[in-house]
Amino acid sequence: MSAAPIPTVLFVCVHNAGRSQMAAAFLTHLGRGRVRVRSAGSAPADAVNPAVVEALHEVGIDISAETPKVLTVDAVRESDVVITMGCGDACPFFPGKRYLDWQLDDPAGQGVAAVRPIRDRIEQLVRELLGELGVGAAGS
Repeated sequence: MSAAPIPTVLFVCVHNAGRSQMAAAFLTHLGRGRVRVRSAGSAPADAVNPAVVEALHEVGIDISAETPKVLTVDAVRESDVVITMGCGDACPFFPGKRYLDWQLDDPAGQGVAAVRPIRDRIEQLVRELLGELGVGAAGS
């Protein structure tokens, strides 16, 4: 009996500096190798939002070495699930892919206190996604 294929999830937001970085970090952390994770932005920033880095550090996740990446057609084509977070029509559409749009506040320009509730909501959504993908969250 062969193992089920490992799903690939792509998180997309405009700057790839906040929401998509948090979602990718949580999915990587909670998925523990059972999901391939990517993130990208339609107009990537120069660096990840420092308040986002701090908010994730508070829950034991270090993304200080991450950098925003540009969204490519190949990244979408190679993903099973594409989750957008306020990128509008910038994300290419391919039939047969699963698309989700998570409505989340943008942490851009916000301090860590404003980022925490966004972080917590993203963690909740990622845990739900793991359940939907049939891989479950580590430590849940």
